Amino acid sequence: MSQQTGTSRRTVLTAAAAATTAGAVGMQTAPATARDGGRPTAQEPTRELRAILREIDHRRIEATVRRLAAFGTRHTLSSQDDPVRGIGAARDWILAELRRHARRSGGRMTVELQSYVQEPGPRIPTPTRITNVVATLRGSASPDRLYVVSGHYDSRASDVMDFTSDAPGADDDASGVALVMELARVMATRRIGATLVFAAVAGEEQGLFGAAHMAEQFKQRKADVQGMFTNDIVGSSTADDGTRDPRTIRLFAEGVPSSETPEEAAVRRSVGGENDSPARQLARFVEDVAANDATGMRVRVVYRRDRYLRGGDHIPFLERAYPAARFTEPAEDFAHQHQDVRVVDGKQYGDLPEFCDFPFIARVARVNAAALWSLAQAPGTPRGAKILTAALTNETELVWERGTEADLAGYEVVWRETTDPDWTHVIDVGDATRHTVDLSKDNVFFGVRAVGRSGLRSPVAFPTPQR
Repeated sequence: MSQQTGTSRRTVLTAAAAATTAGAVGMQTAPATARDGGRPTAQEPTRELRAILREIDHRRIEATVRRLAAFGTRHTLSSQDDPVRGIGAARDWILAELRRHARRSGGRMTVELQSYVQEPGPRIPTPTRITNVVATLRGSASPDRLYVVSGHYDSRASDVMDFTSDAPGADDDASGVALVMELARVMATRRIGATLVFAAVAGEEQGLFGAAHMAEQFKQRKADVQGMFTNDIVGSSTADDGTRDPRTIRLFAEGVPSSETPEEAAVRRSVGGENDSPARQLARFVEDVAANDATGMRVRVVYRRDRYLRGGDHIPFLERAYPAARFTEPAEDFAHQHQDVRVVDGKQYGDLPEFCDFPFIARVARVNAAALWSLAQAPGTPRGAKILTAALTNETELVWERGTEADLAGYEVVWRETTDPDWTHVIDVGDATRHTVDLSKDNVFFGVRAVGRSGLRSPVAFPTPQR
């Protein structure tokens, strides 16, 4: 890319393109457009990423799910010091396994217990210690930029306050924890650009307590968390009617940000952007890098914060203005989650390992790995993206701050019709911090993304107005 830091470039479109954005001719470069239903922003997996994905082993994932289920119950209120049963035994086993993986990292991965005492409240009758197990793989190029992936290791029976009955929690959520632990194992030997955080959190079933504590710790440290994924109920491809969809994973991504201030809401209402939150840009990025032959999966983005009237561990991150989204299997079978283990009229109830699809979990792990690796190896999401609005004009002038990454090559401007869910056009604008497009900001949505020298792209930054 040409070196044009701080300078302005201009893309001129034909009159027809200005009306429809279906065709364009650029002075410096022509915009790429979607062809045959493809995504112009899609990124093909690199050779190194394909090697990482091949290492993900469904047999290891199965062994982890079965081991976690064998602790009997992992209820947050269960024993914390019994060596064989309860949440304490599960915690200690997860810690030992992650430390074993960390020993292969050459000192780049560290593992810690992150604990605090939750005071009594709904679903917590007495002061209770909540402990997250967190493995951090430090990046070499941008160590202060973080991406988090989590699953929750607590479980429950039919009665959310029953901490003595068996609650194997294979799908909900040993599947997510096993995925996270397998990612930590595979990534431990790799050198990455940004920092990856692999977390097994507790207290989810009682009120998202472990994730809220972790998110608050990041906020207090003013950590630069640029993406977070929770994997919760990712263990089965079979619905309650017996139909299977083994090649689809849902990704829930909110529109209007949970953290939105009244001032931000006023701007959003004025310019649009209900479909352009940081969480939605993160979801589009996952589709760009992870819905391909290397993962063997389709990513079905759902335009909701979570399932209908329900919630998960990404929400505390959203509430603290961190981009976050939730992976969940394509259709849940409610006989195999939040249920006492029992047989009624010949039907088996309970969240047992026998109802998990372990090759499916491995493919979901590959989707996560593709997203996390691509995020960590690419430049960070551009900051300070603005559309200049001091003068009324039918052109659109965008500005942004130049990133500090050593491997930053330049930027791309993207746009789409306001009724399109995904970006349809992309222009290479070089190593610049502003660009003018001969299209009206009244008619289309714009975005900016960074490009590294390796060719990897960041998520898109949605610009706000600047007078």
